[in-house]
Amino acid sequence: MRPTGALKVRMSQPHGADCTRRLAEIDALRGVAALAVVLFHYTTRFAELYAPAATPSFTVPLGHYGVNLFFIISGFVIFMTLSRTQRSMDFVVSRFSRLFPAYWVAVAMTYAVTSQFGLPGKEVTALQALANFFMVHGVFRVPHVDGVYWTLEVELIFYAGMLALYMRGQLHRVYWVIGAMLALRLVYHVAAQAFGVDLSWMLYRLTILKYIPWFGLGIFVYQVAVGGHRAGDLPARVTAVLALVCLALVDGLMLAALAAALTAIVWGAAAGRLPWLANPVLSFLGTISYTLYLLHENIGWVVQRAVLAQGWPFDASIGAALVVAIGLASLLTYTVEKPAMRWVRDWYRRRPTALAA
Repeated sequence: MRPTGALKVRMSQPHGADCTRRLAEIDALRGVAALAVVLFHYTTRFAELYAPAATPSFTVPLGHYGVNLFFIISGFVIFMTLSRTQRSMDFVVSRFSRLFPAYWVAVAMTYAVTSQFGLPGKEVTALQALANFFMVHGVFRVPHVDGVYWTLEVELIFYAGMLALYMRGQLHRVYWVIGAMLALRLVYHVAAQAFGVDLSWMLYRLTILKYIPWFGLGIFVYQVAVGGHRAGDLPARVTAVLALVCLALVDGLMLAALAAALTAIVWGAAAGRLPWLANPVLSFLGTISYTLYLLHENIGWVVQRAVLAQGWPFDASIGAALVVAIGLASLLTYTVEKPAMRWVRDWYRRRPTALAA
């Protein structure tokens, strides 16, 4: 969920240092989003699934909306990256090096832990685990090794769609595309609610219609807060309004209000209005947010079940799961994610020279 390599793309020269600081704040927001999702899973979701005798002293029932914050940030980052990309393969290599090596190891680790220690309702076969390696296994209804992987498929489809626009030289028409998809989502909603007709599930899934408003809001933030393209402000603003209207009509006013609030927060970070975000704790969480997201759920639940089985309080199980998840995420970040990303990108940079030689 965290393609932060894109955050290292250089901004316009006159404001380079300032933009780097602002993007550090954006990255810190990823840490906040990841922690919200983790606490939701360790408190609210764990209690729902396994109904332990002990109860936590606190819950984070809205923490799952951290995923929606991820989607807004991804819209921001991916549009920023492509608007500064010279070749499509640069983008492909950047995304691959960021996402897949750490993901593959996380799949293997999670499968090994759940197979060894057991986690009712969450185990998968070895063949299903191998299918997870492609990241789009959900389209084929293959169970996830870890439940959070569904968001990676959404991200990957969004990347592919944005790359297709870039390759056709139509990135500047992204607002027309988003507007059309928002309209299509309304068509799905009206067909279901007014006529009881369920339109194509596969089309709905492959066009990620449910999440397009969130990505569109992220693109809007980039355009008005960082992009500096004043001529594009009006289409961006209109698209943002349409995204919020779509959310209000389909998902309700509360979710639309939440979307507006999260968009304002991302805009505040992108505009340099939230410097407190770039503190050491949140910066660290931002650094490990992708691997923490990949590893925390099933492995954390295994830890919680083991701790509760010893008669410890629920809060102790949360603390133990957090320690294990953050420790494993740090290990994966610094021994796999970052080295693999450097190796792949260095290889890619050397490749044209090697071919010429």
